[in-house]
Amino acid sequence: MIAANHPNSFLDAIILATLFKKPIYSLARGDVFKNKLTNILLGSLNILPVYRLREGSDNLSKNYNTFDSCIEIFKKNGIVLIFSEGLCYNEWVLRPLKKGTARLSLDAWEKGIPLTVIPVGINYSNFYSFGKEMHVLVGDSITKKDLNIEDSFGKQTSSFNQKLENSLQAIVYQFDKNDIAAKESFFTNDKKRNSFPVSAAATIGKLIHLPLILPVKFFVKKYFTGNDHFDSVMLSLYFLAYPWYLFLMTLLAYYFLMSPFVFSTLIVMPFFAWCYIQQKVVT
Repeated sequence: MIAANHPNSFLDAIILATLFKKPIYSLARGDVFKNKLTNILLGSLNILPVYRLREGSDNLSKNYNTFDSCIEIFKKNGIVLIFSEGLCYNEWVLRPLKKGTARLSLDAWEKGIPLTVIPVGINYSNFYSFGKEMHVLVGDSITKKDLNIEDSFGKQTSSFNQKLENSLQAIVYQFDKNDIAAKESFFTNDKKRNSFPVSAAATIGKLIHLPLILPVKFFVKKYFTGNDHFDSVMLSLYFLAYPWYLFLMTLLAYYFLMSPFVFSTLIVMPFFAWCYIQQKVVT
């Protein structure tokens, strides 16, 4: 089981999922599982619901089904990702840990499953601008032998949370958002200028993608500024919209030029977009 902090909404889970060859099953807030269609979609993405008291006390019993699913995943040597803070905040602070990680781990060990809990610290240099630096750090793992099996369940839960907190404290960057010197001590921000050809291509890339960039930025800034989902929504909209934008631009090029060579747009536009990204990262 991966026990991580949670600074940047569902982008945290997406990035961690790209680092493992095996599929990762993520636990997410239960209020997003609003209907049958949503349940099917999220289930296909290996996302399981966890309900909190704020989602209604009647829903809390549904967590047993999710925990049972996690146990079955552990039995098959699968991976479950849980955000042990329980909530997401765009800040450089490790918040108090909830008890869900401990309870799930103890339940697995009680059933004889050789579960290993891996603390993971997720650290972003910023949450609202492009070209961020990200550090994913791994702490000391926790296994059954790290606890005293003679203790009561409550003491084992407390002991587990203390061990997990100590491990996360060492790998989660913590400083005030206004402390620029502290931030620079954690993140290098090494930036260098690109060559002129890349810079020129980057300018072209920006211009031909403005019809996509501007509406997405306008929408996200209007509805998600100051929201912990800002970064995740921005990335998701670009990811989902770009294939359609590329397809539309290719059709328009063919309509006006009537030449089969316009289908090179499918290669040329992504190249210019890549140059634009490289320029954004270093400036």
